[in-house]
Amino acid sequence: MNESQTFIFEKLPENLDELKALPEATLDSPYKTAALAVAIFCAYGKNPDATIEMLDWLMGPEEVSTYKKQFFKDRLSGKLYKPFSFFAGANPENGYTPTAPYTITVTSNDYSFVDENWATMYVKSSGADSERPIKLRKKPSTGQYFVNDIQCFSDIKIPAAEDPWA
Repeated sequence: MNESQTFIFEKLPENLDELKALPEATLDSPYKTAALAVAIFCAYGKNPDATIEMLDWLMGPEEVSTYKKQFFKDRLSGKLYKPFSFFAGANPENGYTPTAPYTITVTSNDYSFVDENWATMYVKSSGADSERPIKLRKKPSTGQYFVNDIQCFSDIKIPAAEDPWA
């Protein structure tokens, strides 16, 4: 079941109210939740606390642990371009500056839905050779998908302006 869904954001959410106002905030598909999970991290450089508050909401009945907060801080420290790299138009040459409106594609593959109430979706960074996973858990009582594990922020090619070998 290989499928792709593309989402377009006129503006990326910078706080919980803006996130909840987006049509994808129904969280009724794993594609929507995965797209939002990447989109919220674009605000991390401006306001890490607001980003964690949005992530906390996207995680549903679970909350963002101290470990996960530190994990994201470590992954994005000095590399705030990573979340932007998943949006159309972003590339190492332009410092991962996406074009507006902000467009992201989320894909599934044959292994995305192997366990009941779980989904692993994939997003492609322009600075990486392979797609990166985001694991989601479905809450059967509401039919909503919530973030379980974001594994897409491992290192990518650095922006050309920062690369002494470019």
